[in-house]
Amino acid sequence: MLLQIDIVRLGFSIIAAFAGFLILLELVSRWFLGLGNPLIYRADDAMGYVLAPNQRSRRFSNRVEINEYSMRSRSISRERPTDTLRILLLGDSIVNGAWWTDQDQTISSLLEKQLQPHYQKIEVLNASANSWGPRNQLAYLKHHGTFGAQIVILLMNTDDLASGIPNSQIVGKDWNYPDHKPFLALEELYQRYIQKKAFVNKLPDPGDRIAINLQAVGEIQTIVKDNDSLFLLAITPLIREVQERPKPFDTKSRERLATFVKNQNISFLDFLPLFMTDDAPATLYRDNIHITSKGNEIVSGELYKLIQENYR
Repeated sequence: MLLQIDIVRLGFSIIAAFAGFLILLELVSRWFLGLGNPLIYRADDAMGYVLAPNQRSRRFSNRVEINEYSMRSRSISRERPTDTLRILLLGDSIVNGAWWTDQDQTISSLLEKQLQPHYQKIEVLNASANSWGPRNQLAYLKHHGTFGAQIVILLMNTDDLASGIPNSQIVGKDWNYPDHKPFLALEELYQRYIQKKAFVNKLPDPGDRIAINLQAVGEIQTIVKDNDSLFLLAITPLIREVQERPKPFDTKSRERLATFVKNQNISFLDFLPLFMTDDAPATLYRDNIHITSKGNEIVSGELYKLIQENYR
C-alpha cells in the first residue's frame, strides 16, 4: 500500500515538474525571445499580402513597429507635411529588416538619420514586406499612392528580378505569414523551429518573369514621374555573386536589368562592385540574400550619396 502511494506521489511529482518546465519554457519563449507575438499579415488580391496595420512587437530584443499604412515606420500623415523632405523606400525583406533588425537599424531609419543634418524635416517611409517583388510594390503604389514623396527609391535584390505573381494564398497557411497570433509562444516555437513546414503553393505565372517584373519597375517609374517625383533604383547582390560564384541566371538577369535601366534613363545603383571590394564580404550577409547591420549601414550610406547626387 505504501509502495503504491509512493508511486502515485512520484507520478504527480513528475507531472508537476514537467508542467513547471513547460510553464517556464513558455515564459522564456514569450518574454525573452518574443515568441507568441509574431507580425500578422493580411491577404490582398492585388498586393498578395501586406503586414496588418498598427502593430508592435519585440522579437529577440528587436523592436518592430508597423504603422497604419502597413509600413515599417512610425505613424505618418497621408499628406506630406510642409517643409518636409519625404522619401518612400520600397522593397522586400531586405528593406523591411524583419524580426532580426531593430526598428532603428533598418535601412530606412539609418538613411533618415544621415539626412537629418541637411534638412529641417525628413521622413523616410519604409513600404516593404518579406518576399515582395516589383509586382507587389507596384500594387502597393497603385493602392496607396506615393504619399507626396519627392523621392521614391526601389531597392531590389537579384532574386527579385524573377519573383512570382503576388500570392495571397500563403497567408494563414505558411507560418512565415500568420493571420493570427498563436495561443502559446510554445506553439510558434514548435512551428518555426521544430516543424519548419512552410506552405508551398506557387500560382501559375506563365511567360517571361524577368520581362514582366521589369515592366512593373517601368510602371513604378511612370507613377513616380506622374507625381513629379524623382525615381531611384538600386539592387543588392546575392552572396554567391559577391563570392564570384553567380549562376548563369543571375548574370543574365543583371544584363537585362542593365539594358532596361539604360533604355529607361533611370538613376541606378548596383551594390555588387562595392560589396565585392569589402575586406570581409561574408560579414555583410546573414544568409544567401539578407544582409547584416553592417550591410544596412553600407546600403544606407550609398543611398544617401545617390540622393545627394540626384536631388536638387
